[in-house]
Amino acid sequence: MESKRKWRWGVHRWIVLLLLILGIIGVNNFAPVQPHIQAAAEKLTEEPLFSLPVIGDFYFVNTFTSMLLTMAIIIGISYAVKRALANGEMVPRGIAGVMEMAVEALYNMTEGTTGKKWAKKIFPWFATILLVVLVANLTKLLPGYETIGILHPSEHGYEVQQLTSGIATVVNTKAHDGEGYILTPFFRAQATDLNFTLSLALISIFMVQVIGFQAQGPRYLEKFFNFRTLFSKPIFGFMDLIVGLLELISEFAKIISFTFRLFGNMFAGFVLMAVIGVLIPTFAPAVVMLFELFIGLIQAYVFGMLTMVFMAQATQGHGGGEEHAAAH
Repeated sequence: MESKRKWRWGVHRWIVLLLLILGIIGVNNFAPVQPHIQAAAEKLTEEPLFSLPVIGDFYFVNTFTSMLLTMAIIIGISYAVKRALANGEMVPRGIAGVMEMAVEALYNMTEGTTGKKWAKKIFPWFATILLVVLVANLTKLLPGYETIGILHPSEHGYEVQQLTSGIATVVNTKAHDGEGYILTPFFRAQATDLNFTLSLALISIFMVQVIGFQAQGPRYLEKFFNFRTLFSKPIFGFMDLIVGLLELISEFAKIISFTFRLFGNMFAGFVLMAVIGVLIPTFAPAVVMLFELFIGLIQAYVFGMLTMVFMAQATQGHGGGEEHAAAH
């Protein structure tokens, strides 16, 4: 067994070395080109998919294809786990074993934070959001992301070199005759699209309010509109009212914070990869990709953990400690 493991590790080591050599040859023969960087997702179709009266046109953008890929990966993982469980294995192996350990660790974390009573209700939202953000962040490290796509004419674009029929590559030479091209990639990191991060933020904060109502009923609104002591104790009642309004503002601030925290970190990584790839194309991009892997893991964990903590806070009665002390 030991010799077999050493042989397999040796094969993997030679594969890594081969990829490094191919990478060096590639950047020397095809110098990296500074990609076209924009905050909005690029359109893959000239015509909109559909239009709505107030919102406007909806185009097929490259973050939508990334979303389809993310969903396909998650569905594939779910199918693999289902097959392993259907086989009746007492100890799941492979992806099923990894998912079992991950789910158990996340559920224990949820139970330790929210308590046993609300863990089963909060855990699905926490785990789902964490898994979606994690897969979306890690897929951007796949080969071909933001490098394979459609060439579009641009006055400020680059010259192209024909490889085969219908396939060309952009070369590191600015077009001077106004007939240059820029690349619109088929896939772009989902979290660099504000629509994705805003949607997750809205879902997260909306479900926080739902959990709060389920836990406390109509009394949950006292967290934001506390008129209970406004007339009996005017000074303290007015302070409670102001604090409630600040809590209401903070709920909307959470949406903005969630949206731009994830978007800002992932978009900054996208720009950093583009700049480093052009300036130092040989080894530095590999280091930056490892850093992006770390950032993707951290951002998924932070987004999911904040959702879980906010839901746990929503289940707690506002001012319950003071009422309990007054009763005694």
